[in-house]
Amino acid sequence: MASKIKVKEQILDLPKVEDARGNLSFIEEGGQIPFKIARVYWISDVPAGQKRGSHAFKTQEEIIIALSGSFDVVLNDGKETRTYQLNRAYKALYVPAKMWRTLENFATNSVCLVISSGAYNEDEYIRNFKKFKQFLKIEEGQTKVNTLESESIQECKTIVQNNTVFGCSQIELPTIKSRAGNLTPIHCSVDIPFDVKRVFFVYDIPYGKTRGMHAHKQCHQFLLAASGSFDVELDDGKSKRSISVNRPTEGIHVLPGIWSKEYNYSSGAICLVLASEAYTEEDYIRKYSDFKKIYGN
Repeated sequence: MASKIKVKEQILDLPKVEDARGNLSFIEEGGQIPFKIARVYWISDVPAGQKRGSHAFKTQEEIIIALSGSFDVVLNDGKETRTYQLNRAYKALYVPAKMWRTLENFATNSVCLVISSGAYNEDEYIRNFKKFKQFLKIEEGQTKVNTLESESIQECKTIVQNNTVFGCSQIELPTIKSRAGNLTPIHCSVDIPFDVKRVFFVYDIPYGKTRGMHAHKQCHQFLLAASGSFDVELDDGKSKRSISVNRPTEGIHVLPGIWSKEYNYSSGAICLVLASEAYTEEDYIRKYSDFKKIYGN
């Protein structure tokens, strides 16, 4: 009798906050994410018939989400091939290390979001399937418990009263272009000036609706348009500044103590946000009158 193959990958149901202004889903370190976030990247503009991936990681874990459109994730653990179709922004696939994975069957205008436990390191990749099988044989029979290092993330000490709208910078992101599509990576505290603990995205936004309209006391955010476009109005209590966000390779670093609202969403727009803190209601300032009392003097 054949031994049962232990399935390590897992479909995750993400929270879906339904709202007349558009839906919001999020995923947090220490919540749905079983590892410390080191890198976030997304793949877009994948031509019909092209495949992405076709590699395995030695130690890195991943979470994969279809922000827009759909695609298939084909996994192979060295013994069996399994296929998962991702086509909802509130569904995610956790992929453990030592798993060969390929992304294929991309629908038009699909955007694939990947959250990874490791920074880019070519030594982590196994790009040849035969070498992947050899790697698994070497690992076979050895009992290894991978313990994630507990790294303390320095709490943001920004004095929010000193932040202004002119300190909220637009950041151009690196983009790796190929005939199989574009890949835009963000390494925590490298491409953006903070570590990411929470990722959320707003989608299915009706015409004319406005999102945001709050400030954070300690949380840094990085906003970008994973698809479509929208405008961001920043307000520090004394000055205002409006910025158009219209490509997935550039975003805005919104500092703590800045009131922001997002509006003028195009059809099919997706607002992707990387945040420095897990969700706590205490970090929000939701009334503009309260915001003005604190920051408007």
